[in-house]
Amino acid sequence: AGTDAMNRDLRHGGALDAMSAAYPDTQKPWIDLSTGINPWPYPEASISEQALTRLPTRTFYTECRDAMAAAIGAQPESLLLSSGSEVLIRLLPDVLSPARVAILQPIYADHIEAWSRTGADIIQTDDPLAYAASVDAIVLSHPNNPDGRLFDYDALSATLTKLRARGSWLIIDEAYADLAPELSFAPRGGEDNLIILRSFGKFYGLPGLRLGGVLAPERVRRALADRLGVWPVSGAALEIGARAYRDVAWQQQMRARLVEGAARLDEILKAAKMKRVGGTHLYRFVEVESAHEVFDTLAKAGIYVRRFDWSPTHLRIGLPPTADAETRLKEALSL
Repeated sequence: AGTDAMNRDLRHGGALDAMSAAYPDTQKPWIDLSTGINPWPYPEASISEQALTRLPTRTFYTECRDAMAAAIGAQPESLLLSSGSEVLIRLLPDVLSPARVAILQPIYADHIEAWSRTGADIIQTDDPLAYAASVDAIVLSHPNNPDGRLFDYDALSATLTKLRARGSWLIIDEAYADLAPELSFAPRGGEDNLIILRSFGKFYGLPGLRLGGVLAPERVRRALADRLGVWPVSGAALEIGARAYRDVAWQQQMRARLVEGAARLDEILKAAKMKRVGGTHLYRFVEVESAHEVFDTLAKAGIYVRRFDWSPTHLRIGLPPTADAETRLKEALSL
């Protein structure tokens, strides 16, 4: 399991093709708990012929944007849609060109990679807010991936004020904020020196659709729009996204279902004497001795969890999608 192909899973999880090649004799089917994505996706994912056979219209785009803005409590004018938040993570350093950036550690790995490519001085820290008086940008996730860490709203607001006074930026990745809308800064989207990234795929369970957005001041939105091009989002993503964002009843029911699923996962982890040290209602972040050995044991049982190259003692485990998957996880952890 030490091949270059296998190591791809260290960046994001989800590399089920590499896992299958590395563990060809494992139990099937695979249970992929490595991505922290909702295992119960939004069900109304049909698309019209128009969405596939015509170029995405401005009307399609606006309908999806307005639905997303309403769902997250933002002003539509503050929001720019994209094909997922990943592309925005890659483009922001070019748009902002900061000299010194403080980035929360640990965090989704692509943030560090994207900002490092600019040649900026990168400070990886568990207390990025402490650098508000000395950096050009602070980058954090809220809730954080992978450990689910939360920041005090007033502390974030005070940090934004300090950064704004010196022309610096607060960048918040809210990929998991649909789980806890009350924590989101989306209602303040468009304010000076504040950039908020949003992702559709995590909560709605449709990451392959590639839909996301950024809330930012007009000049940043314009610069990003120039780079994203004329058709930044597919017709299929716009159509399904608009439908899902309008479906408030599904959103409320799903939040309750995820709470229940996370509680069941907690019981499995507790029985296995695994220490939960963080997470969200889509995944749990656990501390174990020899995490990579546990990863290997689970992989041999056909269960794929998230490991990290920066920690030999931590794993992230997503929600099992079925009762059978829960049973298989419980049995594999007892080996």
